[in-house]
Amino acid sequence: QGQLVESGGGSVQAGGSLRLSCAASGFTFRASSMYWLRQIPGKALEWVSSITPDSISRYYSNSVKGRFTISRDNAKNTLDLQLDDLKIEDTATYYCAKDVDGTVRGQGTQVTVSS
Repeated sequence: QGQLVESGGGSVQAGGSLRLSCAASGFTFRASSMYWLRQIPGKALEWVSSITPDSISRYYSNSVKGRFTISRDNAKNTLDLQLDDLKIEDTATYYCAKDVDGTVRGQGTQVTVSS
């Protein structure tokens, strides 16, 4: 199934930036589309962004398009998410996932945006 470990979360003021990273192991990362999801307590997992194995195609939810950038390094088995122009409503736990529904995901990293 694989293992995913996120890092890079933290607290930032609105308008600020963070970079999240995910280290993958135990599966063929270079052959897998990868996903970032997020969750606010009490709410369902929300898809944020996706990237194909070759990085050619990248997709974003409407709520983050133009502000977040997904990238990957297949040589290092890492997945990143650059978060710019953060808004209070971006506050959530962010998960790196192997599946769009989050069946295989990491433990999450908290992002808190304040005014």
